[in-house]
Amino acid sequence: MRKPKIPEAAIKRLPVYLRVLEETAAAEIQIISSAELADKTGFSPEQIRKDLAYFGAFGTRGVGYDTILLSRRIARILGLHQGVHAALVGAGHLGYALARYSISRHKDVRITAIFDTDPAKIGTEIMGVTIRPMADLRQAVKDQNIKIGILTVPATEAQAAAEQLQEGGVEAILNFAPAKLRLGPNVFVQNIDLTIELQSLAYYTSASEEAAAQVVEETSSSIDS
Repeated sequence: MRKPKIPEAAIKRLPVYLRVLEETAAAEIQIISSAELADKTGFSPEQIRKDLAYFGAFGTRGVGYDTILLSRRIARILGLHQGVHAALVGAGHLGYALARYSISRHKDVRITAIFDTDPAKIGTEIMGVTIRPMADLRQAVKDQNIKIGILTVPATEAQAAAEQLQEGGVEAILNFAPAKLRLGPNVFVQNIDLTIELQSLAYYTSASEEAAAQVVEETSSSIDS
């Protein structure tokens, strides 16, 4: 059965709500209002209620949300209630850091398989997970019922690696490679280009203000001449 079309932005906000709800429940606070949830997440109460309304009725008007119940329901909506296995392709510096963080900190989405092309890395372990050759990828993804792939490979290798993940049965890919992936409609791809993210952050620094002022000055001088 096809899932109803939900705005991607709403789906990305659900984990934020879940984190706050879990922290609130851990503090033994049983009820949280949309206003309190908004204060802790930075989203408006109206936005929160709208996002949750995509998935059904939650909470009691004038009372709020049961923190434990809502956190469990959001976890189920996200498919985290039984745990999700992920495969990491590329055990370089970024991949190594992601693997250590995921394996040690994440109980919901865990990297359970790691692959690389470097013979020196194959057979070694990251937090107990053995790095395997790319030749094992398709079958390992099928055997472990892995649904998420994480790519931390060079741009030239990204498409081939993504295709192998797709053939193994992966349904979503987090792509850190600076490359546009061309895959079938049944695979959702989320691209994260760290270089672009860092470069865009430069706009919010004082250096960008000086650069903008210089551009204005040069433009004015060009017009005057």
